[in-house]
Amino acid sequence: MSGSKINPATNPAAHGAGKAHDRAAMDDEKRQLEVALDEGLEETFPGSDPVSVTQPAHSKADAHIKRKG
Repeated sequence: MSGSKINPATNPAAHGAGKAHDRAAMDDEKRQLEVALDEGLEETFPGSDPVSVTQPAHSKADAHIKRKG
C-alpha cells in the first residue's frame, strides 16, 4: 500500500489534521476581513457612517444599471 492516500474517514489522525487546516483557513479569512475593515476605516476617517465590508443588495431603482455576474 505504499503511496496510497490516507482516508480521513477511516483514520482519526488524518481527520484531526483536516480540522487544523479548516481552522487555519478560517483564521486566515478572519485576518483578511480585519485588514479590509481597518483599511476601510483608515480611508473613511473621520466619517459619521460606520464602515461596511459587504455590498448591499440592489434595489428596484437600480434595475436599469447593467452589472457583471
